[in-house]
Formats: sequence, structure tokens, C-alpha cells
Amino acid sequence: MSTATLVRHDTIAQPREVERLVAGQATSDGAGVKLTRVLTQPLQRRLDPYLMLDAFGTDRREDYIGGFPDHPHRGFETITYMIAGRMRHRDSAGHEGLLSNGGVQWMTAGRGVVHSELPEQEDGRMEGFQLWLNLPAADKMKAPWYRDIQSDEIPEFTTDAGVTARVIAGASHGIDGALQRQGTQPLYLDLHFDAGSHFAQALPATHNAFVYVYRGELRVGNAAVPSQRMAILRNGGDGVVLHADAPARALLIAGAPLNEPIVQYGPFVMNSKEEIFQAVQDFQAGKFTGA
Repeated sequence: MSTATLVRHDTIAQPREVERLVAGQATSDGAGVKLTRVLTQPLQRRLDPYLMLDAFGTDRREDYIGGFPDHPHRGFETITYMIAGRMRHRDSAGHEGLLSNGGVQWMTAGRGVVHSELPEQEDGRMEGFQLWLNLPAADKMKAPWYRDIQSDEIPEFTTDAGVTARVIAGASHGIDGALQRQGTQPLYLDLHFDAGSHFAQALPATHNAFVYVYRGELRVGNAAVPSQRMAILRNGGDGVVLHADAPARALLIAGAPLNEPIVQYGPFVMNSKEEIFQAVQDFQAGKFTGA
């Protein structure tokens, strides 16, 4: 159940700085859904264990109405966070759920699943994010898994510095998120800033981390991070401090690198080319049933 506890911000002695800013690439996926690919394949090693981040947001039905018809995955997890709109999930393991405002769908593809994500609206705004989180080699062939997390199940708190945090995964300021993962230790926060506010988050020095600003602008140290930009944070130190001079919203995402080979072929992410070849053969043979 969500909380609305007023908590004090963490004290960070050695805050991280911005290593570089990244502008997403406009593209389309599924049946012509228009989106911005923020975390692209060349950044996978740098931001290990994360493989991809897509941002989508439009009021034009033609930009999203086709949705994402049946398609396969193997070897990683998908985390879909909806800010506005409604999308129906169905998969070959028998899972089904409706993703709506403020909710999250967390799917472990594991050894293979075929799923669809189709809009359940004819007009209005559709906005959200899909994040791909890698699986450790030992877990890539585990059974598929799925969970719907409704908006009111996401823990939420407000700091005395004027920031509301939604804790999707990991933990922040003593508040555990909706989901935890031991191998990759993901932290996934949706942060809403008032004007003149700041947010401090402790981070292990070796965890890879980034900030994606989707409303307004933030400052990290001496660097300005404008809207629709991802700031890759330097490793080291004991955390990060984010400042907002005006109202802003951003995702703060971090995780423990797996330091394992990453081999991607479309919707399959494994550790070797041989495993990719096997994934293609298994999919073509109809083995992505979830059984």
C-alpha cells in the first residue's frame, strides 16, 4: 500500500556528477507506435544491467493505436510504467492485465514468452516508459513470470525538501519499493519536484545510474539536464543530489552491473551467439509457450 510519509532527505558527502547527456532517438516499434529510444544498444555495456529505455507520449491516436501485437522475448525483464492511458497485456504463459495511469507491469521473459500490449482507448493521451532489465546468465532460462502493480500499490513518500518519490523498485529513504531483484538490485524512482526543491539518493559507488528528465529541468552538480534528456552519472561517490529550480519530473534508475557478455538479436538478449541461434530456433519451433 502506498505511503505519504514526510521524510528527511539523505545526506550525501560525495555526490556523483554528470558524465554525459544523451538525447533519445525518434523511432517506431510494434505496429507503428511512435516513441523515443533513450537507452540504445551502444549504451548497454555502460549502463549494465539495463538494456533499453523507451519513452512514449502523444495525444495523437494514430501514433499509438496499433499497439504492440504478439512478439517474443527471451533472456531479460520488461518493466512498463504508464503515466497516462490504458494498455492490455496478454502473453503465452497465460498472464493478462490492464496497465493504466500510474501502474506498472513487470514481466520476466526468462526462457521465452510471446506477448502483446494493445491500447484500450480510441483517443486521448498515451504516455509512459518501457525499461529492459537484463537477467543474470543463471536466470535467463527460468520460467516466465508476470505481475501487475496498480498505482496504489507503489510506495510513495514526500521529503521535507519538497519532492514526492514513487518507489517502483529498490529502496529509497528507508521505503522499500514494489519489487526487489537480488541479482541486479534495480532502483527505479519516479520523482516529482516542486520549485526550489532537491532530492538526495544514496547509491553504491559501483552501481551504474542515470536520470531521465521528462518534465522541466534538473541540475546535477554544475550540469543542467533539460527535458527529454538522459544524464549518465559518473560512478563513485556515495550518491546523487538532484536540484529543481522550477517544477520538474524525472526517473532515477540504477542497478548492479552483471559484468557478463551481452548478445542481442532483436527481442532476444543472451550471453553468446550460440544461445541467440537457439532462441530463434526455439521460437520458430513454437516453444515459447511459457510451459
